[in-house]
Amino acid sequence: MTALIEAEGLTRVLPETVPVTLVRDIDLTVHEREFIAITGPSGSGKSSLLYLLGLLDRPTGGILRIGGKDTGPMDEDERARTRLSMLGFVFQFHFLLPEFSVRENVEIPMRRLGRLSRAEMHERSAALLASLGLEGHLDKRPDQLSGGQRQRVAVARSLANDPPVLLADEPTGSLDSKNSEQVFGILEGLVRERGKTVIAVTHDLAMAGRMHRRIHLVDGRIEAVEQDAAAGAGD
Repeated sequence: MTALIEAEGLTRVLPETVPVTLVRDIDLTVHEREFIAITGPSGSGKSSLLYLLGLLDRPTGGILRIGGKDTGPMDEDERARTRLSMLGFVFQFHFLLPEFSVRENVEIPMRRLGRLSRAEMHERSAALLASLGLEGHLDKRPDQLSGGQRQRVAVARSLANDPPVLLADEPTGSLDSKNSEQVFGILEGLVRERGKTVIAVTHDLAMAGRMHRRIHLVDGRIEAVEQDAAAGAGD
C-alpha cells in the first residue's frame, strides 16, 4: 500500500499580535485510491489543512512528505514542480481564467510543467474535456458555460498533468443538487476507475458519508476518523 501523503505533527500558526492557530498536530497518511472527506464546522481548519497538504501554504511545525519526499527543505521551485506533477486542485468557485478558452484553461498546468509539446497538450486537453462531456465546448470562454460545466472544466484542469492526488475544496458547494451529484460522481469515478486519490473538504455530510474515510476537524485538530470497513485504503 503506497503512501502518497504523510503528515506528522503538521501545524500552522499565523504570527499575529495574538497568534492564531489554524491547524495543530495533524497526523495523517493518505494512500493510493482513497476517497477522503475532511469535515468540521466553519473555522475548524478544513481548508487550511487542505492548503498545507497541497503545498499552497507552509507549515510552521511538523513534517509533510509528498511521494516519500520531505517538503520542508524544498525551495519554491521544487515545491511548484511537486504541486504540478503530484497534485491537482478543484475549488468551489473553479477559478477559471476568463480571458482564456476552455481548452487553454486546461492546458495551463501542462505549460507550467513543460513536459509536453504543443500538439500533445492540445491532444490531451481535448481528450480530458471529452471524457467529461465537454467535447463541444473547447473554444468557448468560461462565461459561456453553465456552473456545472465550469466545474467540470476545473476537474479537467486538475487532471492536466495526470497527478495521483486531487485536492478539492467544497467542489459542489456552489452547485445545485443535480450538478452536485454529477461532480461527485466524476470524483468517485476518478478513484474507482482511474486509481486517483481524492481528498475533499465538504460541509455536505451526506456526500461525506459516501466516501471511504471521513476526517473530522474541530479547532484545528483531528477529533474523529471514520472509515468504511468495506473500503480500506488502497482498495
